[in-house]
Amino acid sequence: MIEIKDLYVDLKGFSLCNINLLIKKGDFFILLGPTGAGKSVLIEAIAGLIPVKSGRVLIQGVDVTRLPPEKRGISIVYQDYALFPHLSVLENVRYGLSFQRISKAEKERRTEWIIDQLDLRGLLNRYPETLSGGERQRVAIARALVVKPSVLFLDEPLSALDVNLREEVRAELKRLHEITDTTFLMVTHDLRDALYLGNRGAIINHGQIVQQGNIDEIFKNPSNSFVARLIGMKNIFPARFNGDFAYLEDIELELEICPPNSKGYIAISPEDVVIHMDRPKRGIKNVLKGTISGIIDQRYYHELEINVKGVIFTAIITKKGLFEPVFNKERKEIHISINPSKIHTLFS
Repeated sequence: MIEIKDLYVDLKGFSLCNINLLIKKGDFFILLGPTGAGKSVLIEAIAGLIPVKSGRVLIQGVDVTRLPPEKRGISIVYQDYALFPHLSVLENVRYGLSFQRISKAEKERRTEWIIDQLDLRGLLNRYPETLSGGERQRVAIARALVVKPSVLFLDEPLSALDVNLREEVRAELKRLHEITDTTFLMVTHDLRDALYLGNRGAIINHGQIVQQGNIDEIFKNPSNSFVARLIGMKNIFPARFNGDFAYLEDIELELEICPPNSKGYIAISPEDVVIHMDRPKRGIKNVLKGTISGIIDQRYYHELEINVKGVIFTAIITKKGLFEPVFNKERKEIHISINPSKIHTLFS
């Protein structure tokens, strides 16, 4: 669907280097990375909004590298929505159709369909300045989809919304992707967007793709310590390896497989650090005794920091779990365990 081959973009003070990317037809593809990594630059290069120094951009098998944006069959929704302030909601939605060679009846059919899909009928005569953030977002998405693009680019579309509204729009995007034939490419730095919406994705850092593939695979098997940190593993420690054991200072952890190198990192997701009120029964591997050193409220859950011989492990507990007596006082001794299959070994 979209194939990027050896793309090189050189801007003042920033460049994209040797970008190779494959986005399949029907994907909800997530481009994930920290601020300043090059996410927006990459989609604007694919869209033809900034010049490409070398490499190729193919959309539906056609080389569009030198074509203007309007010839590429794409639409973009920006973080700030970019609605036309002098046009009504209806005029904004219809705007792109005026450049398409389709019948008046087809234009009307498409307009009516997208208005109903995004629940805009009560807003049609209003102007952007009178709309809430969520309403402006829906209008921007309607304007982008009504022209039936082969690809919809979403550049941080949820970041300006409050938490509750963000969840509503996220669900709406998922529904729209399921009922249209459009491939979605979304730029974000929010892990929840990636996990809830994406089926495939790529991680970008300093203008380079560092990992791409199925979202589940990226989150289960990060390629290096940067990706592990980005996806929220948190328990990332330098380690020495000997056979199928990892050593963190004075802590010994059994691994599922023998690492090829003697030094590197281990990475463990907080969800995979199991908390035990009492010492667990025999047979459970990698049991460690520690003390609670911190409890951090993360809105939907709490992160529990456990000090094990000077190494701080992070685990997750539910809001309800926080009322267990053991959590009422910091520095209380508890046990944790980590399944060897949940310990990732990394070498960069």
